Amino acid sequence: MRVPAHSVCTAIRDDIIAGVYERGGRLTEELLARRYGVSRVPVREALRTLEAEGFVVTRRHAGACVAEPTEQEAGDVLEMRLLLEPLGAAKAAQRRTEAHLKVLRGLVRLGQERARRGTSDDLRSLGAWFHETLAQASGSPALVTVLAQLRHKIAWMYTVDAPAQPVESWAEHGAIVDAVARGDGERARTITALHTERASAAHRLRFPGDRVRTSQPPVNMSGVRH
Repeated sequence: MRVPAHSVCTAIRDDIIAGVYERGGRLTEELLARRYGVSRVPVREALRTLEAEGFVVTRRHAGACVAEPTEQEAGDVLEMRLLLEPLGAAKAAQRRTEAHLKVLRGLVRLGQERARRGTSDDLRSLGAWFHETLAQASGSPALVTVLAQLRHKIAWMYTVDAPAQPVESWAEHGAIVDAVARGDGERARTITALHTERASAAHRLRFPGDRVRTSQPPVNMSGVRH
């Protein structure tokens, strides 16, 4: 059974983000194929995709290597998100469906409840789910793709401090949904811009970690859905 290249791509990307592979470290097809239990063909395709996304670079005499983004490049990624998240919210106000609103409202209820109780362990994942759903509500596949890539890049380049005032943060999420539900694109854009700017202040640049940990056990890809 052939494992699709996009599944291998996701696995490699996740490991790069998690720091399994050092920035600048080589990514040999043979070692990657062995680690993920696949042939070299899907690995080669995955590396091409990751190079297009900016996670991998090809160097003369070294082949595929993990990219080493500069501080300026990392800053650009945050700035791009500051521009695109509000755009997505504005479009969502015009294009959202009732299904989108139902999910968004449910996430806000959960987030606000956990924030009030001080149980913040899963607030980050709820926030990520909220913003992914908001992007999908924009009705723009291109925007959804770009924002997803930016989220991956930000997770790789930055650590994120927990919100100092989670209740206030989730109140902002609720205000965004209210504006989207009313079809008020400008208000949705404005609140999202303020919310994203505040969130960006909690981001701290990561530093290069350990060398590639090739001694890790192979990853079982046999259960990947087709």
